[in-house]
Amino acid sequence: MRDWREYEIQCIEKGNFPKQLKAIKRCPTRLFYRGKWDNKIFEKSLAVVGSRKMSHYGQEVVAKFVPELASRGITIISGFMYGIDSEAHWSCLNNGGITVAVLGGGLNVVTPKENDRLYSEILDKGGLVISEFEVDFEATRWSFPQRNRIVSGLSSLGILVVEAEEKSGTMITARIGREQGKNIFAIPGQINSNTSEGTNHLIKEGLGRIVTETTDIYAEKDRKITQRMLLSNC
Repeated sequence: MRDWREYEIQCIEKGNFPKQLKAIKRCPTRLFYRGKWDNKIFEKSLAVVGSRKMSHYGQEVVAKFVPELASRGITIISGFMYGIDSEAHWSCLNNGGITVAVLGGGLNVVTPKENDRLYSEILDKGGLVISEFEVDFEATRWSFPQRNRIVSGLSSLGILVVEAEEKSGTMITARIGREQGKNIFAIPGQINSNTSEGTNHLIKEGLGRIVTETTDIYAEKDRKITQRMLLSNC
């Protein structure tokens, strides 16, 4: 396996972005990346996000959902941080899938440092590591929420929210996703768990669609395709 530092840093301009990313508000004018960029990997893509304080339950949810999603050729997009992000990346890789990491800092700065090997594995297995920030930029408290619009914007199927505290970066991603018109899929959790407060809130307030299996995600896509077909025949 090649070390991630051996991969060349490249730049892609807005005109060459996937169409769903070009459509978002405050779309970046360019992105830096390592790996081989191919817009086809974003045609079936899902953002998987969740708490940095991943519970055993959250880990089990990722283990249930991500392998099947990967087996169906769905690219998994996440934010490369501790917890659900890293678990989603690893689960995708370990099941032969393609995953894309969107960093909150520059491409030469691994945050968290424990993800050094994950960075290399993503590239070695055909994925991408992306950032809008200059290559040596150190991540800050504001840069993580800013990158969330890209995590959401790259997804074609929507956002799967696995776990979230009510006030968290994950909930910011869900809010941005709604503003972008993305499907929000929320995993229900225990009512006495802090890491389920956000997902349960999304479901209770009708801000996210409850999902308990991967077919719930495919069914939403099929429903929208059927609606478009019916409208086109009117």
